[in-house]
Amino acid sequence: MGSKSKAVLLMLLAVLGIAAGGGTAHADGAPSGADVQVAQTLGARELTVIIRRVDTTPSPLRVDVVTHQGTAPGTLHLAVAADGVTTARTDVVLGATPGVYAGNLQVDKPGPWELSLDDGTGKRATIPFLVPARVVPPWEKATYGGFVAAGVFLLLAMVVGIRARRTAYALVPAAGVVAAIAVAVTGALLSASTPPPPAPGSQLDPTFDNVTDPYANAQLSTVDYSRPPVNLAVQARTDDLVLRLTDGATGRPADDLLGHDNALVHLVLVSPSGRLSHLHPVRVGPGDYRVTVPDPEAGTYAVAAELARRGGGVQLVRSTVDMHGTAAPAPEPPGAGPRTIDGTPVELTIGQGTPTTVTARFPAQDLQPWLGMLGHLIIAGPIAGPVGESAAKAPTWAHVHAMIPPVAGQAGRPDETVAAYGPDVSFTYTFAAPGRYRIWLQAERGYRVLTVPAVVDVPASGAGR
Repeated sequence: MGSKSKAVLLMLLAVLGIAAGGGTAHADGAPSGADVQVAQTLGARELTVIIRRVDTTPSPLRVDVVTHQGTAPGTLHLAVAADGVTTARTDVVLGATPGVYAGNLQVDKPGPWELSLDDGTGKRATIPFLVPARVVPPWEKATYGGFVAAGVFLLLAMVVGIRARRTAYALVPAAGVVAAIAVAVTGALLSASTPPPPAPGSQLDPTFDNVTDPYANAQLSTVDYSRPPVNLAVQARTDDLVLRLTDGATGRPADDLLGHDNALVHLVLVSPSGRLSHLHPVRVGPGDYRVTVPDPEAGTYAVAAELARRGGGVQLVRSTVDMHGTAAPAPEPPGAGPRTIDGTPVELTIGQGTPTTVTARFPAQDLQPWLGMLGHLIIAGPIAGPVGESAAKAPTWAHVHAMIPPVAGQAGRPDETVAAYGPDVSFTYTFAAPGRYRIWLQAERGYRVLTVPAVVDVPASGAGR
């Protein structure tokens, strides 16, 4: 073989090496899929359901169920379905000790799925989730396709150059090599500036087609995906509340809620005397959510639902509901100072001035994340008269978070199995007007969510300007 032929062969091997050496790439430069954590108030149980990430299909699907103090033992019946067809079932036996209980299912294709949970007593929940597909972006197709085409043209040029009597014939496939390499290099250069396609599940309603080929909708990048706020109707029944969520424009059931701070709906109820319940209604159908309210008081409750709608952002919807019950009214809580909550001593300090810092000190550095946060602070006011009615109409209704301290090298946020935070949980908030406010601080310790109520009197000089 002549020196010219050897050079051509080396070039061919180099091009093919470039084309084959890239390995598997993830769409948009990152692995697809992530754990889905959804808090669920299923009957009398407060659970956190963790649907573990799936990268390829068919694949096992692990579901972890986190229980809390006071959760009754029993069996949950789990099932997964796609296109309305149930494909796998399993049971998760919940023990008397709070913690994590696991079950294994199977998913066989990418696209929208639903996980159902049934406690065997008629309480049932469905959680939508997405199984991602391995998507090859157009720039990647152009880059690898160009290099492969360049290799083919180079091989053809080598054959023509060796066998043809006139070497000029080899210039034709050689031009193909140049054009193919230009396409490949252009695709590689444009990869960094190519906008991602509309995201199924967050921007687009997830379907099998737009999950497997989201770039097919790339031409829709100028479409306004925003949607109107939802309307909330609340109805009290014998043992639970029924929440109907409808589209503000069409009146149809709103079935496009996204996981927001590890829940589909954060429902905060304030009883007539000021007892707070932070619950997470279960989805039983499109726009239909249910939640059990154990041992309610008689009277008017304030209702606040915090949710995120696909394309609509985070929304807060407030209402009231009258409930019947026999629970004794809660006493008015103190302001700053020590107290004991469910056997745990807590020291509450409330700073003076604007902004105001509220800090709860717990006994040890053993707090757990709840709903992805170290702590939650609910604020309502100014309050005058029965707390439930007044909180429902109060000009200030706020939900403030204490974030989990970042840990170097740790991907994602820790779940409730990590008990390594605290002992202080602090919040900073600016009260907009003077008056008496009710606040409720929440944190998790030993798989028990502790709620610390307090009264804050804001003088005229201490309100925000």
